[in-house]
Amino acid sequence: MVDLHTHSTVSDGSDTPEEVVDLAAKAGLSALALTDHDRLDGIEAARARAASVGVELVSGCEISCNHTGTMHMLVYFLEPGPGPLQDELARLQRARDTRNQRLVARLAELGLPVTMEELEAEAGPSGAGRPHLAAILVRKGLASSVQDAFDRWLAKGRPAYMERERLGPVPAVRLARQSGALPVLAHPLSLGLAPAQLEATVRELAEAGLAGLEAIYGRYSPDERASLAVLAARAKLAITGGSDHHGTYKPDLTVGTGRGDLHVPDGALAALRDRLAA
Repeated sequence: MVDLHTHSTVSDGSDTPEEVVDLAAKAGLSALALTDHDRLDGIEAARARAASVGVELVSGCEISCNHTGTMHMLVYFLEPGPGPLQDELARLQRARDTRNQRLVARLAELGLPVTMEELEAEAGPSGAGRPHLAAILVRKGLASSVQDAFDRWLAKGRPAYMERERLGPVPAVRLARQSGALPVLAHPLSLGLAPAQLEATVRELAEAGLAGLEAIYGRYSPDERASLAVLAARAKLAITGGSDHHGTYKPDLTVGTGRGDLHVPDGALAALRDRLAA
């Protein structure tokens, strides 16, 4: 069993890269992908811990893409260092930092005082994001939970939401391929598209070089997973899956098992490796 979608303190998770690996080992996983948002900073630490506990570490990240819905692209086998996508990620991270400053200012306007110092302390040395702000709002009694903070203030369309610069989906796919990596469409149902529209979008991305579809997702029902697996097969894409573990920021999702019933077979990673070698 594997988990190809996890987050650490490097982006918006509550567990360090090493702790995420430890959770994978405890769950009996053979392999784990660390896929922090827009960053590869945790890969080396996770890889060292993975080697010590006998878990294979797949390097990766998750990129937010411009789209009418929420489109996230998982990118596998992307290594830290220079490269077409790696260089673009560094630029996007600088844009995210600027967005965070604007977001803090907006919260103050709404009577929800949060300082950059508090945000940096919550996030630690790596990239800060909205989940960290949500946690601060909860701690200050301004929201009942992280989800409540998003629902009332931070989600798209809510009063404190601030858009940030994102890659288009096709450029993201092409940059991943140019960097020797494999792009996979994450949690496809979050796009909010009707079935025919979703299939058209998936086929367009497949023509651009998309390698897989995250059909086995931590929060999806068995029926949703099955229908997405059929869609992936029709588009000739690999079927992948993962928990989307964020630790305390998404307390219902656990490494390896999601909400308890997730099972991503070793074959999902093998199918990706086959495409990498093709």
